[in-house]
Amino acid sequence: MNHLKYAEVEEAVFLRRPNRFIADVRTNSGEETVHVKNTGRCKELLVPGARVILEKSQNLNRKTRYSLVAVYKGEKLINMDSQAPNQVVYEAVSAGKIKELPGIVSVKREVTYSQSRFDLGITLKSTLANTSGYIEVKGVTLEQEGMVLFPDAPTERGAKHVAELIGAADEGYRAVLFFLIQMQDAQFFRLNEAMDEKFARAVRKAHESGVLVLAYDSLVTADSMVIGRPVEVRL
Repeated sequence: MNHLKYAEVEEAVFLRRPNRFIADVRTNSGEETVHVKNTGRCKELLVPGARVILEKSQNLNRKTRYSLVAVYKGEKLINMDSQAPNQVVYEAVSAGKIKELPGIVSVKREVTYSQSRFDLGITLKSTLANTSGYIEVKGVTLEQEGMVLFPDAPTERGAKHVAELIGAADEGYRAVLFFLIQMQDAQFFRLNEAMDEKFARAVRKAHESGVLVLAYDSLVTADSMVIGRPVEVRL
């Protein structure tokens, strides 16, 4: 597989979200309760009447027949599947598409470091010997007039991951915090300080400690998502 692809998708209209895990939508065949593949708030995206993209489950025993994977914000299609960024970044790094990470030798998913687990473990060619490193991936769905922000809700876990990246950088590993923007045409990326000041402080400290902070946008269609271009990070 060279990029994230959903097997079977259809458009629906968002009605309401009773809790973090499910939403009620209107499909061509009537009202349906669907699984939401993102436990974040996404309040600015999931508004009554919004057009959404559903992925049909291949598992016939599942309670919900569909998962909500993307939403239109006006004409802009935003992927909101929280599992998608890891796969997209894994594929992009493996294919050597991230210019800030030249000389990739190998990429592994879900790699343990100390007491924690990072999304990706990498090996890079170096002049003397190969260098190991870690990448933590964060999906970004919050957009305001071309500016994209993270997080859209307070994230204790996020700050912990950043602290662990600083620890890895201090030990000589290549440490990368990768913000994958789940939409196209973002003008620049900014930390959402008003939402989570602790996370913003942690990222700035990470940058000062040698952690590479990257943001890339994505090319999103109803049934796919693939890496786009680098986006300016304004810390």
